[in-house]
Amino acid sequence: MVFRQIGGRHPVAQMRQEMDRLLSGFLGNVAESGWPLVGRSRPAVNVWEDAGAIYVELELPGVKKDELEIAVAGGELSIKVERPEVEQKGVTYHRRERGIGSFARILRLPVDVDPDKVEAELVGGVLTITLPKSEAARPRKIEVVSSR
Repeated sequence: MVFRQIGGRHPVAQMRQEMDRLLSGFLGNVAESGWPLVGRSRPAVNVWEDAGAIYVELELPGVKKDELEIAVAGGELSIKVERPEVEQKGVTYHRRERGIGSFARILRLPVDVDPDKVEAELVGGVLTITLPKSEAARPRKIEVVSSR
């Protein structure tokens, strides 16, 4: 297959520009949006559990603890981030992919948790939330009794 450049631009580059233009009508400016909806759509999240708790990790480089709001209610974990735009005078951005502005994520929890014991820690740009399972959700060993 042979690609012919039209107007000095490669056809694949032209197609990408047209797709970005088309999607920006639906999603806002895809290339410049604060929390882009295409590609790496949200901060990466890991969720896992063990016998006693559920753990959630989010990559949030540059976010400070006072820019976070975390809540547990109705079987859901709500994480809100407000990352202000840093105004830098005399600079020209050539690429800007790190999110700015508001972001919210709601995760449905697979089991009931004890909201009074939830802990969150922000270290090195990684937010780790520990959600201890409620007593009713923890596995229990059932003693078998014999009637004979």
